[in-house]
Amino acid sequence: MSTVKTIPSWQALTQHDVFPEANHDEVARMNVLTHLNYHLSARVLPGVKQSYEQRVKPAFVKAHGREPESRHEIRQAMQQDSYFQFWSALRRNTMEMRHQAGRAMVLRQIDRIVSKVDALNQDAATLQLDDSIPVPDNIRDVDIHCQPGCYYTEYFANDVTVAASYDAGLFVTTAGLLGALSDGGGKAIANWLAQEHPGFKPRKILDIGCTIGHNIVPLAQAFPDAEVIAVDVARPSLRYAHARAKALGVNNITFVQANAEHLPQFANESFDLITTAMFWHETSHQAMPAILRTIERLLKPGGLTLHLEQPQYQGMGLYEQFIRDWDTYFNNEPYWGPMHDLDLKQMLADAGFQVDELFDVGVVSKVDEAIFGKREAGESGEDYGRAPVWNAFGLWKK
Repeated sequence: MSTVKTIPSWQALTQHDVFPEANHDEVARMNVLTHLNYHLSARVLPGVKQSYEQRVKPAFVKAHGREPESRHEIRQAMQQDSYFQFWSALRRNTMEMRHQAGRAMVLRQIDRIVSKVDALNQDAATLQLDDSIPVPDNIRDVDIHCQPGCYYTEYFANDVTVAASYDAGLFVTTAGLLGALSDGGGKAIANWLAQEHPGFKPRKILDIGCTIGHNIVPLAQAFPDAEVIAVDVARPSLRYAHARAKALGVNNITFVQANAEHLPQFANESFDLITTAMFWHETSHQAMPAILRTIERLLKPGGLTLHLEQPQYQGMGLYEQFIRDWDTYFNNEPYWGPMHDLDLKQMLADAGFQVDELFDVGVVSKVDEAIFGKREAGESGEDYGRAPVWNAFGLWKK
C-alpha cells in the first residue's frame, strides 16, 4: 500500500454528539485553510531557510564581522527579509482565519450545542466547577494562539463557544495528523505505556491542563478501571470536555475546575500517573515551578509523571531555535521561548524530584485509519500521513 499523500477533508473528523455541525461552505473554508496551512509548512517554509542562508546570514556577517550568536539575533535580522515576512504573515493569518471560521460555525448553532452539553452534564458528580477559581494572569492576559477568548471566556450562562471552536479548528493546524478525534497526543502516551511498560496499571491518573479533554480520553480508555481526574481553570472547556467524554462513552473521568499550582483537595502521594500535553509553554516562570511541586507532592513512589512538549532548545542549532520560536512572537505564545530555554532537570530537582532517571523519549501516535485508511504492518513512509512522533519528558518517582 502506498504512502498517503492526500490531505483528508475536515469531514473526516468524528462527529461526536456535541461536535459542531458544518454546512457545505463551512467545510470548504476549513479545507481551504487546512491546505493553505500545509502548503505554508511543506512548500513555503523551506524557502525561509534558503533566504537565511543565502541572503540574511551573509549580510549579517558582512555587517558584524561574525555569525549570529543567538536565535534573537537571527529573528531581528530575518524580520527585515521580505520572504520571511511573506511566510510569517500568511501563517499568522491562517491561524486567525481558522479561529474566525470555527467561531462563526459554532455561534451559528451555539444554542443547540449548549443544549446537548447541558443534557450530558446534568447533575453529574463527575463535573466539578468552582466559580471562585480565578484565571491566572498568564492565561487571562493573552488570547493563546490567537483564539478569541482563549480557553476560558464565557459570553453567557453555560457557554462553551471557545471550547467547541477549539475542537473544530485543531484539524486546520494539524491537517488531520492528530486523528479523527484530535487525540493523537493521548494515544501516543497510551501506546508508549502499552509497549514499554505493559505491567504498569495506574489506578489513579491526573491530567493537568486538560482543555477539552482530547488527550486524557485515550488514557481513560486504555485504563478503564482507573480513577481519572482532569483539571483546568477554564469553565467552558471543562463543560465541553465532560460532555464530549460522555458522548464518546467514556465515564471514568472527573473534570475539576482547579489551578494546578494549588490542589489541596488531593492527598499527598495519591496518583500513580500524572500527565500534561502541550501545556508547559502556556504557563509562566511563576506557575511552572509551583505546578511541578504539586506534581511531586501528589505522585506516589514508583509513579510516573510524563509530559508531551516540544523539545528544549539546549543543543539545538540556532536556526532551528529561531524557527521554532516563531510562536513566541507571532502566535500569542509568550512563554514558548522562555519555557524551552529552561533546564528541565534543574527545574524538577528544585521541585523535589530525584532527577537521575529523567528521560526524553519520542512517543508515537498510530496512524488513524478513520482518516488515512488502513496500512500494511510497519508502513509509515516519509510523506504526509505518517504516524506523528511526539517529544516527551518524564521520570519515575523513587
